[in-house]
Amino acid sequence: MKLLEQWITGIIDPYYLRIIILMGINIIIALGLNITTGVTGQLSMGHAGFMSIGAYTSAILTLKLGWPFWLTLLAGAAVAALFGFVIGLPALRLEGDYLAIVTIGFAEIVRVFFLNFEPGGKAVGLSGIPQETSFSLVLIITILVVFFSQRLLSSRIGKAMYAIRENEIAAEACGINTTHLKVLSFVLGAFLGGLGGALYAHYMYYISPQDFDFMRSIEVLNMVVLGGLGSIPGAILGAAILTILPEMLRVVAEYRMLFYGALLVILMIFRPNGLLGDIRLYDLVKPKREKEVKPCRS
Repeated sequence: MKLLEQWITGIIDPYYLRIIILMGINIIIALGLNITTGVTGQLSMGHAGFMSIGAYTSAILTLKLGWPFWLTLLAGAAVAALFGFVIGLPALRLEGDYLAIVTIGFAEIVRVFFLNFEPGGKAVGLSGIPQETSFSLVLIITILVVFFSQRLLSSRIGKAMYAIRENEIAAEACGINTTHLKVLSFVLGAFLGGLGGALYAHYMYYISPQDFDFMRSIEVLNMVVLGGLGSIPGAILGAAILTILPEMLRVVAEYRMLFYGALLVILMIFRPNGLLGDIRLYDLVKPKREKEVKPCRS
């Protein structure tokens, strides 16, 4: 892995390498929200809260307790998954706008907590976090997350989650345990969000509560919606576009956000179901043509 890292850093400009690494982190986070919102249909607008929990947990364990990097990654993701379970419980009785308000409130509570959390540096944030996140590590984790998402969504559990999104009452009438799967979708989404947050913290050296505000949650949601709800390739494409686009628009300075918003509006007008709609990974592989069987002549 070190040889790959040395080779990549030798041929790619550091600026572009930074964009690629952030793109990989955003793909991991978007795939997590895709399970919760895109597949199961539970509208979550507070995904930045899970990111901040993973980031701060991982950073504090590294700086204060000296835990190994791999262990802090898993710890950050696990703590975020625990909070995903806690938030998933109200989701059993809420849906639509009401669930969105609960997730927004959760993310704001987490942000305000870290604003006053002494070990987390309060409003100043945490600095001096060792940069353990590398291109090769992000690449490997991204591939593993994509593989896991594909296997999940093509399994019976994934199809049951799609059924909940389309019609929860009909899914429950068919014997699907909607209670279990809705909570599971929040736990998995929070786990990947916390994992992405931990990777982000160990790449940026410095984190603060402002890095995980409400607009960050909206940005992640835009990645999933833009690419196409429930689509793994769509989440990847949406994360890639919304990571690269702000960098491309830096040349227009003050009007960058204006162009950014206008492009989003145009894309959503012409592609209301997202760029890739509900396309799944196995839909991209063309099935082999079956040989024509000639009828037997009598």
